[in-house]
Order: sequence, then structure tokens, then C-alpha cells
Amino acid sequence: MPALYDRIAAIESFAADVSHELKNPLTSLRSAVETLPLARNEHSRQRLMDVIQHDVRRMDRLISDISDASRLDAELARQDGVAVDMKILLTDMVDIARQTRAGGKEVAIELKIDKRNAAGKSAFTVLGHDLRLGQVVTNLIENARSFVPETGGRITIHLARRRGMVQIFIEDNGPGIRAEVIERVFERFYTDRPDGEDFGQNSGLGLSISRQIIEAHNGSLTAENIADDEPGVWRGARFIIELPAEIQ
Repeated sequence: MPALYDRIAAIESFAADVSHELKNPLTSLRSAVETLPLARNEHSRQRLMDVIQHDVRRMDRLISDISDASRLDAELARQDGVAVDMKILLTDMVDIARQTRAGGKEVAIELKIDKRNAAGKSAFTVLGHDLRLGQVVTNLIENARSFVPETGGRITIHLARRRGMVQIFIEDNGPGIRAEVIERVFERFYTDRPDGEDFGQNSGLGLSISRQIIEAHNGSLTAENIADDEPGVWRGARFIIELPAEIQ
């Protein structure tokens, strides 16, 4: 029974968060629609139409991500896990990411594989769902891409095996994460986006969903800053995935 009550509480909390997040673009959309007939010239009408289109796109992103988050637990519970070679998966995900130029940024993406403590072909194999694990990797790479500099952007993915765990480190050379929000970035709908990025471009669910997927695989997803030689200065951010290796 305690598990059932916890589940009900989690559903109620999720519903409340969804309601809150949808109200913001709906309020803006309603205001723009009500003001549109009163617009005095073409310039004013176009500005209001831009607001309406922006809010519609924002709601579409929110609804898509909310739908993905709501069915995630049931989907993972229904499907049996299979052996997933994270070396192969990461190689594929990095190849795809290199072909993507989100925002027009030229970003160097490198994959490094630590072969210490990784004897045998199955050293980096985990039991899980390859599509969902690939989704996490893509989310983290694209999140890093949004924070790296416009020129000289760099993302490095490390794959290692330690103490029966497959570890993946995704590092960038962006500004790092403010210390006071380093854990909040995994909260539902929390956004702390780069300067210059249009408001509403991100639903704030990507990192929350990523952690949910990793925890469903009995793993962990955490974040930290990469310290520089100068105190209080960061060389970037690092996201760490740990998953139990299939063969201990």
C-alpha cells in the first residue's frame, strides 16, 4: 500500500506541474488573440501573430515532452531489457551528433574509450533499452551543445568501466552550472538556458526524463562542474551516467 500511495502522490504532483506549465503559454496566447482585433496597423498585427506562433510551438513542445514523460515508466516496465553495448551505441550517437549543426554552431565532438578494467568484448555491455539509452545520450550532447561557445565549442564523451559499473562522462567547455542550481537542473520543467536563447525554446523536461530513464536502468545521472586552476572558475560542465555492467 505505501508504494501505491507514493505512486498516487507522484501522479498528483506531475499533474499539478503540467497544469502550471501549460497555463503560462495559454495565458500569453489568450492575451494575444484577444488583442489581435484591436491592432491598429500591420506591424502590430504581425507582432501579435509572432507571439501566437511562438506560444503554439512552445505548447507543442511541452505536450510532446509531457506525453513522453508520462508513458515512460509503463513502457520500460512492459519491455524486457536486452544487452546493449554502450561502446557501439555511443559511437553511433556521436556520429549522428557530428552531422548535426544545431544553431549553426561548429562543435568538435570527441569519443574517448578507457580500455583499462575493460577486458573482453562485453566490458561495456549493460542490460536495458537501447532507444531510451540513446535518447539520454542525445539529450546530454544537445544540452552541452547549447552551452558551448559559438566558436571553439568542444564536447568530449568518455566511456569507462570501474567496479562493475559502466561510466559515461559527457563534458563541455561552456560556462558550467551555477552551484546553487546544480541539482535543480534535473527537476521537471526547470530551465536555466544560455544567454541569447529565445525564451520557451526548451520544455525543461529533457534532463528530468534522462534521469528517469537512467534510474529505471538501476543507474544514476549526476552533474558537476569541471574545476579550473583558478578558484571559483569552471572549465565547463560534466554529466555522469553510471549503469550496472551486465557481466560483473
